[in-house]
Amino acid sequence: MKSAAPKIVLLVVAVTAVGLGAASMIPRASAPQSVDYCLASGSKATVVKEWAPRGYLDADDTSTQLQQLIDSASSDGGAIVTLPAGTFTLNRPLILKSNVALKGAGASTVVKAGPDFLKSKGPFGGHPLITTNGAQNVTISQLTADQSGDELDGNSSGRLSEYLVDVRNSSNAVIDSIRTRNPFTYSIAVVSSSNFCLRNNDTLVTSSGKYDQLDGIHITDSHDGTVEGNTVDQRQGADGDDGLVAQTIGSPVYAVTYKNNKVRGGSHGSAMQLAVGQHEIHDITIEGNQFWGSPDGIVTGYYGGNAPVYDVAVRNNTFSGIPGPWINFNGGLRNITITNNNTCKVGPKQLSSAPGNVDSNNQERC
Repeated sequence: MKSAAPKIVLLVVAVTAVGLGAASMIPRASAPQSVDYCLASGSKATVVKEWAPRGYLDADDTSTQLQQLIDSASSDGGAIVTLPAGTFTLNRPLILKSNVALKGAGASTVVKAGPDFLKSKGPFGGHPLITTNGAQNVTISQLTADQSGDELDGNSSGRLSEYLVDVRNSSNAVIDSIRTRNPFTYSIAVVSSSNFCLRNNDTLVTSSGKYDQLDGIHITDSHDGTVEGNTVDQRQGADGDDGLVAQTIGSPVYAVTYKNNKVRGGSHGSAMQLAVGQHEIHDITIEGNQFWGSPDGIVTGYYGGNAPVYDVAVRNNTFSGIPGPWINFNGGLRNITITNNNTCKVGPKQLSSAPGNVDSNNQERC
């Protein structure tokens, strides 16, 4: 329902080159200098289209005008759609298009589900706040994505069909410096996609007794990606589930690196789960992460299948304050390497015997 408050015309400004009828070339701001293991580049656009709202906006206005600007940016061959600081409510999902970067001004740019958000659905029947929906060469960066699960009743049909920030059927996608808040589904998910990078993001669950299956970063049926430098905390409330997940439903998950993340799984889950169906999980690197305060550490789980898990390296991580097993791998294993990890106040390791397994130089250090 639209608010009864008066509206002021929304201005959408595209920076244009005089006499050329095309957007001017404005270079991206340089990223902070840090070690970057990501291979995906996301959108390579340099043209900037600035969204410049002035005055009052209701959720329908925001949804319509932002989507129009994204569509226009893609039709023009790609652009960086920039959002200013402020809170902007949506009554339907934003659908990112190919070659577009959606970029906020930092955590102070808040894109938030509005009061009628649940009346519309995403392309796959869920309620994503932002979805790539088949787009290629895309970036979402430097904003807060708030699904309003504290204000809305997100227990509706399709809740687990699409996710808060949803990378789906895409290639070359980058999700960088996104804060997710008040989720009623997985916070950041990559589904049936390749060549992706999730870095420097921050997920948080604070609700209790309202939702279940609130995973942090969830990779499904995808390959060739990096999950790097994220802070995942699913346990400030009681509803949180696994911190990190690699899951197979319709195809394998492989060639994914999880590096330098700080992860606390929720009370209903683990720090990280390899969730196996009828397709294998393989060539997974889990390195340099801090896993803390979770009921369990890294575990294998089986859902409707018993496909193999192989060529998995767990090395140079720290595990602390985990009452359950810090490693619990069973099933059809091969070439599982557990080396050079430090533990403190954790449960016993459980690693089923399998060909090619290596378990060495793991030390308790408190």
